[in-house]
Amino acid sequence: MIRLDLRREAFPLREAFTISRGSRTEQVVVTVTLTEGERRGWAECTPYARYGESVEGVMDAISALAEDIANGMDRAALQAALPPGAARNALDCALWDLEAKRAGRRAWELAGLPEPEPVATAYTLSLDAPERMRRKAAENAGRPLLKVKLGGEGDLERLRAVREGAPEATIIVDANEGWSAETYAELAPEMLRLGVAMVEQPLPAGQDEALAEIARPLPVCADESCHDRASLDALTGRYDMVNIKLDKTGGLTEALALRDEATARGLGVMVGCMMGTSLAMAPATLVAQGARIVDLDGPLLLARDREPPLTYDAAGLHPPPAALWG
Repeated sequence: MIRLDLRREAFPLREAFTISRGSRTEQVVVTVTLTEGERRGWAECTPYARYGESVEGVMDAISALAEDIANGMDRAALQAALPPGAARNALDCALWDLEAKRAGRRAWELAGLPEPEPVATAYTLSLDAPERMRRKAAENAGRPLLKVKLGGEGDLERLRAVREGAPEATIIVDANEGWSAETYAELAPEMLRLGVAMVEQPLPAGQDEALAEIARPLPVCADESCHDRASLDALTGRYDMVNIKLDKTGGLTEALALRDEATARGLGVMVGCMMGTSLAMAPATLVAQGARIVDLDGPLLLARDREPPLTYDAAGLHPPPAALWG
């Protein structure tokens, strides 16, 4: 029998984090633990209000499967039992961890993947006044990749300020659905001159058909418009890349399948995250192998993290130790 335990946990941020939809000073996550004798598998998810999720709703959805989990529900059955989203992500990744403990092998081995290596990750600068964003960029100018949150009036001034603060870093931009097609067309040439490599989700999901009708000199990545493999048909001709997040796909199982299918369709792959701890990033490091862009900086934005945490150093983000996950 497998015992299911759930916890709501809050992790304070180093400083307030702002995107086009609002600000926060802590990150609330749901932690799932599956215990089988002396073995424990665990994982974490971040319910996201943008997708109609709440902590309570996610915990209720997971709790409803307690009996099935106790009786040995596997990852294949889980895919049918829950839709893509945070609840399925936590259970799916906890099952991966438990399976690795049972087998005495690493999760990447169970998935038939090569041993993962460190990957360079973006560091995110939240939406703020240009001068404060310039200072933050200067503090992180030695990082190879900066992700800049935009999505409002004054975006070009913010971006110029970031470039002044970090003249050598590669920059990617996340508009978080905050632009129109006209704004993209106006800003894209200037962003290219500033050395921006890509923009995420400039238009609202569901209103992005205009991307198929305009030139896209600056590559566009689908975030809110891409959840799992079922999303891909609607992205054809509109996007150049997809941002794979485990809280959207509903776990590592679908994330790996989405990565392969997106690649087969000629779409570039970015691997991103919701705000979370090292436990949330750990399974995503497997998907990140070979990705064009990796954005798994969640723990760097927290005031405290799990133990043991993931390692971030000059070589990049390292794969998780077995004591953390997988």
